[in-house]
Amino acid sequence: MGNIPKKLGEAELEIMQVIWDSENPVTSNYILKKLQGLRQWQLSTLMTSLARLVDKGFISCDRSTGNNLYISIISENEYKTRASKHFLEKLYHNSIQNMIATLYNNKEIKDSDIKELRTFLDKLGE
Repeated sequence: MGNIPKKLGEAELEIMQVIWDSENPVTSNYILKKLQGLRQWQLSTLMTSLARLVDKGFISCDRSTGNNLYISIISENEYKTRASKHFLEKLYHNSIQNMIATLYNNKEIKDSDIKELRTFLDKLGE
């Protein structure tokens, strides 16, 4: 995939999470309801963010029903893969080992996490 959309801001990611979690296209009111508790937003603020997400190429807006229905163009998995790859490249020179070493040395990863990771890697190797 050549044209990588820009990354998502925190609020945009919360909006995308709502869209990804829904099986069907969603309305702005549905998104607003789902975000209650996370953000005290007016509909106008949300509409601005949705327009930005359309511009960035993350979602499309279907106006054919008279209701604006929003649908994701990029899957959650695709976005997470790209974002993770970008994060690793930028912060850890593309080394997962560097990342884990940094987290472990700063006590952000517990020994139980290491065990879990070891089991996961063993399964991958099978």
